Amino acid sequence: MSIKNLIEFDSYSERKAFDETKAGVKGLVDAQITEIPRISRLPQGTLADKKTSVSASDFAIPIIDFAGVHVDAASREVVVEKIKDAAGNWGFFQVINHGVPLSALEEIKDGVVRFHEQDLEVKKSYFTRDAAKKFVYNSNFDLYSSSSCVNWRDSFACYMAPDPPKPEELPMACRDAMIEYSKHMISLGYFLFELLSEALGLNSEMLKSLDCMKGLLILGHYYPPCGLQVLHEDCWVDVSPLPGDLLINIGDFLQLMTNDKFISVEHRVLANRAGPRISVASFFSTSMLPNSTVYGPIKELISEENPPKYRNINLEEYTKGYFVKGLDATSHLPNFKI
Repeated sequence: MSIKNLIEFDSYSERKAFDETKAGVKGLVDAQITEIPRISRLPQGTLADKKTSVSASDFAIPIIDFAGVHVDAASREVVVEKIKDAAGNWGFFQVINHGVPLSALEEIKDGVVRFHEQDLEVKKSYFTRDAAKKFVYNSNFDLYSSSSCVNWRDSFACYMAPDPPKPEELPMACRDAMIEYSKHMISLGYFLFELLSEALGLNSEMLKSLDCMKGLLILGHYYPPCGLQVLHEDCWVDVSPLPGDLLINIGDFLQLMTNDKFISVEHRVLANRAGPRISVASFFSTSMLPNSTVYGPIKELISEENPPKYRNINLEEYTKGYFVKGLDATSHLPNFKI
């Protein structure tokens, strides 16, 4: 056996041993480990290590206030222009006065904490690597992928649309919070896709008509002490949360559909002394669910001068490849370039 294969075997064995505990990263922290396990360490000399980190005071993610968007056409146009700039240059932006009640935001955060911090034996009953289950709890969806290291987080995942689970299929710890929060996310999603369509110079119904709202996947991430950063102009920029704000991430599929008018950018969390960090991600995607829709560059955005940069694909094809590749600090999009 070569040294390379021995290293790969050791990594697999450690990942498997970690997985079989069903206790996740929180279990390691509760066991009072004194250092990050080898499987969770980014290899030295990787590209991600070579980029400069800057604070939010040096480089700030755009903050967009939705308060005036319904006042008049001029106010809406100002917001749309800000979205166009943020989606095209950052791939991320924060929104305030978005209409989702603070109570719903606080309750979903509390629900994620309650689930991940409940008795381990109760939590283990939801542990699975079967993505077809209605509610999936595990640590690292890409644990057995070719990714170079394991994320320092535990997660649960549940499709709340198009076929939501029955209430009894959700854990008591977060059941009511997920149901209520999903209603607000669906409403906000419709509105965001209208504004994003207008930011592309298209009819406000365009992205919705292309099945961008076909699915909603809610993920509840639990990180031991960590802080979020977004990559911008080759620098890692700290994301400073605001009371009641939401962080919008454009994602790969909108970059593909907009033919690079909007961008999907890398983001990461770093271990630090403050925590835990809770992240509730709402993906407007059917992901691995059956979906006959074919997605590609929007025809109104392409021309002889601006030909399509990506081939047409479906979500299942993309997601399967993404799961195999894992989170390795590289984009999956280049695999679909023409």
